[in-house]
Amino acid sequence: MKSPFSQRHGVVPVLLTEALEFPVLDDRAIELGPPGLVALGGDLSVDHLLLAYHSGIFPWSVDPITWWSPHQRGIIEFSRFHVGQTLRRVMRQKPFEVSVDKAFREVMEGCAQTRTIGNWISPQFIDAYTELHKAGHAHSVECWQDGQLAGGIYGVACGSVFAAESMFYRVSNASKVALVSLVEMLRASGFVFIDIQMVTPTTTSFGASEITRREYLTRLRMSVSQFIKFPV
Repeated sequence: MKSPFSQRHGVVPVLLTEALEFPVLDDRAIELGPPGLVALGGDLSVDHLLLAYHSGIFPWSVDPITWWSPHQRGIIEFSRFHVGQTLRRVMRQKPFEVSVDKAFREVMEGCAQTRTIGNWISPQFIDAYTELHKAGHAHSVECWQDGQLAGGIYGVACGSVFAAESMFYRVSNASKVALVSLVEMLRASGFVFIDIQMVTPTTTSFGASEITRREYLTRLRMSVSQFIKFPV
């Protein structure tokens, strides 16, 4: 995607103005704030979010809006993705009906409701990512049981990379089944890996790993030029 905004080298974090610009990320930049914080301000419009994701940056709070790019980036390599025997047995029983983009906003709301600590999914985030979804860039995978939303995962498609943002469950294993379903669909469609930003015990159990920001940005630059339609 050709950026409608300029970029520049500089000291980070930068204070964004109305004409949004992100710093070019490299190892020479001096970080004055928390590690990984690269900018403050701007807005959560569709154009700004797309620029951020194509630049290897994501928002993490509002009032003010903060923009981040961690030194160590969590990813899921499809070649290393692992599903444990217990979850395999659960999936063979087919306890859930899996859908795509059927309840995007509801998935985000579910993620917000089930996060009691460190919840960044504010109403402003839900509104902004819903607009990104309507524009065709953000997607969700849902798991249903008896007609009720049991869990799901959502994120942003960026070329041939999918940036998974958050997942939740109301029924045991629903979020894990949603993740496995997402990986299977992305791998079959030609996506190259999933960006999970930071690893957690749950994603580690699936084979998630960390790479440096430099490696992530190198791979991202190659991936954003390879547009792949999300498998809806």
